[in-house]
Amino acid sequence: MEFDNSFEVPLPPAEAWPVLMNIPGIAPCMPGAQLTEVVDDKTYKGNIAVRLGPVALTFAGLIKFEEIDNVNRTARVKAQGNDAKGRGSAQAAATFRLEPSATGSKVLVHTDLTLSGAVAQYGRGVGMIQATASAIMNQFANNLKKQLASPPDADATVAVKPISATSLAGQVVWNSIKDKLGGKS
Repeated sequence: MEFDNSFEVPLPPAEAWPVLMNIPGIAPCMPGAQLTEVVDDKTYKGNIAVRLGPVALTFAGLIKFEEIDNVNRTARVKAQGNDAKGRGSAQAAATFRLEPSATGSKVLVHTDLTLSGAVAQYGRGVGMIQATASAIMNQFANNLKKQLASPPDADATVAVKPISATSLAGQVVWNSIKDKLGGKS
């Protein structure tokens, strides 16, 4: 399934791009994610905990930048992960690009996601997957904005809370209701 997300960063593109390319620096902003190993400057290992419907899943896997275009500020990433309890896997190909916006930069993300095994059944509804991805992206953007507003001390360790299943479930339900009402809030 394919879907699009976007978020704003309060920095001009020339400043936002290096921040977004610093994976160890921004990984703590991704709700439920943990960077476990930097393999090289384009390959990372980690895990992410998500909730699809009533099921909590933890995927451990690999993220690899296949293409980085610093001039046009675009990148293509492939990710694959397996659920820790053997319930299936997820593969994603994502492209993202940065463009100027009134408040700094807009990050546009296009994702092609494939779920297999029992995991595919948990996220049957495309709407649920899209709402979950949107909620995660919104929390990431908010965490990143907070980090940019008050960068941590060089000696301090950053501790970002993983995504709350309750708040995520509530946001997914709310987004579903808004979709059914034609986007009215």
